[in-house]
Amino acid sequence: MTAQPQPAFTVISGEQVSATLAGREKVVLDVVRETYLTHERGLTVNPPSYFLRFEDRPANRIIALPASVAGEQAVDGIKWISSVPANIERGIPRASAVVILNDPTTGYPYACLEASIISAARTAASAALGAQVLGASRPRARRLGIVGGGLIARYVHHYLQAAGGAYDEIGIHDLSAAHAGAFADYLRGASDGAAVTVHDTAEGLVRASDLVVLATVAPEPYLLDPQAFSHHPVVLNVSLRDLGTEVIRSAVNVVDDVEHCLKANTSVHLMEQELGHRDFLAGTLAQVIEGEVQIPADRTVVLSPFGLGVLDLALARYIHDELGSSGALEPVPGFFHEMSRTAR
Repeated sequence: MTAQPQPAFTVISGEQVSATLAGREKVVLDVVRETYLTHERGLTVNPPSYFLRFEDRPANRIIALPASVAGEQAVDGIKWISSVPANIERGIPRASAVVILNDPTTGYPYACLEASIISAARTAASAALGAQVLGASRPRARRLGIVGGGLIARYVHHYLQAAGGAYDEIGIHDLSAAHAGAFADYLRGASDGAAVTVHDTAEGLVRASDLVVLATVAPEPYLLDPQAFSHHPVVLNVSLRDLGTEVIRSAVNVVDDVEHCLKANTSVHLMEQELGHRDFLAGTLAQVIEGEVQIPADRTVVLSPFGLGVLDLALARYIHDELGSSGALEPVPGFFHEMSRTAR
């Protein structure tokens, strides 16, 4: 039997992740696009996410997203991401995460990556890709509206610009006036001269926007009036639970994955429960990319991306390989200790 090389295990920091992704937004967009198409073609395994909840801390959760991607860049693994809303008041981001990558041949884990940045980047890239694809038959969106002023909102704005978005006006609404003001200040310095306005209400922001980004931690719908969407914007429903069923009913609805989106009381899940069927869904974003689903220009379009573990793994694999090719990986010495199947 041929001796196999000793498995190596590497820890990749958030600083390394951030440095690897900096300036490569278009690459990230391409990774997300190709992974969606790979998933649509049945070359992935993406089981339901597992939600770990706590009776004594009902606002908190930790989510496990196991997944597998086939092909030349094959990888197995899992993202483990926590959400603690009270962290915002502590002055730190709500979410923290790691990704573990496993070798498909041996099953051995070979890397642990800080993944809050990976998660934010793939979420933002999927939203920006959605804006690009779903808005292709429409005039350029000149008025961008963002509900929520956190890290995900910042990443989505950044990736929208990387995908070619250029806006004359940007509106922001957040339940916290302080967070809204801070995000507005950030946008004024990062938006190439766009006029930035803080809106008192989410509905007012929607009415003033051609492209709407929902990036909140809302547990249930609060945008309930379809008339607020009568100008037919494209809505990137990143936070998934902001829209009432009447808004969903009036819109063209696109998801990233049907089974994943229709659960956990997302807006589209509530619509399914109310109607008893899924006929209100137009299809998946990959089907739109492939030309199998056509998007009308004269209706509100809502993209509800639940967030697929395959995206995290594909992006993490890219980061790992980039660092490996540059010689920046430093395996943990002796991480795998007991490697002999026979007694010494």
